[in-house]
Amino acid sequence: MPLFQNAVFLTTVANLRDLPQDALREVAFAGRSNAGKSSAINTLAGRVRLAYVSKTPGRTQHLNYFTLAEGKYFVDLPGYGFAKAPEAIRSQWEGLIGPYLSKRDQLVGLVVIMDSRRPFTELDVRLIDWFRPTGRPIHIMLSKADKLSRQEQTKVLRSVKAEIATWGDAELYSVQLFSSLKKTGVEEAERVLASWLEIEIKTKENKEPPDKGGPGAKMP
Repeated sequence: MPLFQNAVFLTTVANLRDLPQDALREVAFAGRSNAGKSSAINTLAGRVRLAYVSKTPGRTQHLNYFTLAEGKYFVDLPGYGFAKAPEAIRSQWEGLIGPYLSKRDQLVGLVVIMDSRRPFTELDVRLIDWFRPTGRPIHIMLSKADKLSRQEQTKVLRSVKAEIATWGDAELYSVQLFSSLKKTGVEEAERVLASWLEIEIKTKENKEPPDKGGPGAKMP
């Protein structure tokens, strides 16, 4: 079962003064419009429509909070790069996202969703370059990996790892392949996010029969 299966929608925040007061630790999800951000959140929660998946770029304009446990949240940030969005909405996005990412003490890390076929777009780079000085960790999820061959997956993963290796502070940055369709990369993402949020991952019980003659085997 997904680690974050108990995630439930809490609230939509349009103004920083309305941020949850009881928050202890938050992980924010950012990504270019249509990179698969909402689908990734849904997959991690094991739900179909927890986060809204829209075919219209820039549809989500506010901060959407999802409760994971008491005081611990996923925060779905507005998708960036929506060229057809009105200027007023664009300004609202910039005014909300900037202060939140730079001043929210409870924010413990940023997940950047990138389409594995087009990593490091100009807007991805701008967001990352802006966020890195905060000293908080960044985890890159290369979405839609099922669209690539195994060889292409290896190539793009190696390329992104080489790029983030140039940033220094290696312990702050990580990257993985992810597919909402195939449900691949879920456990890897869970390990990273659970660590940030200080949520315990319960080890799976081994239900296989004991080896013959092993400690759990029945005596004849």
